[in-house]
Amino acid sequence: MKKVLLMLFMFAPLATFAQKFGHVNSQEIIQAMPEFTKARTDIEALTKTYEADLKSMQDELQKKAEAYEKEQATLPANIKERREKELQDMYQKIQQTYQDNQQALAKEQSEKMQAIQTKVLDAIKQVGQSGNYVYIMDIAGGVPYISTTLSTDVTTEVKKKLGL
Repeated sequence: MKKVLLMLFMFAPLATFAQKFGHVNSQEIIQAMPEFTKARTDIEALTKTYEADLKSMQDELQKKAEAYEKEQATLPANIKERREKELQDMYQKIQQTYQDNQQALAKEQSEKMQAIQTKVLDAIKQVGQSGNYVYIMDIAGGVPYISTTLSTDVTTEVKKKLGL
């Protein structure tokens, strides 16, 4: 009897230190979310709008450049300079518009993904708290090895928490 009690007291501290670890694939979760699909569709639509705008600007520049090339020989010097300046200004405007569009796309994508990632993080935290996990590691970040005997895959639980 004393030996049994002694063994219980020896192993009791080990039981109190037993910790749960989990892992999750956030990329899999994000790609399954309808918000991600909508964000991707919105970004693609915005990209097409910007591309169409740039294409029309480039077409206009091309037409004016061709017209200038045809009548360049017959134009007085002051009109030549003015048209060349106009063409140069149009070209610079196209370059600036392209840069502005790229920045706007990056900002829009960042904002949309930030909202999605925050939602996933909150769900992971909720699963971690409700499951008494000490740590949940995201394997989407390229973790080289995770012991599946010591760590539980909670991806499905997070998906359920998000209603997926």
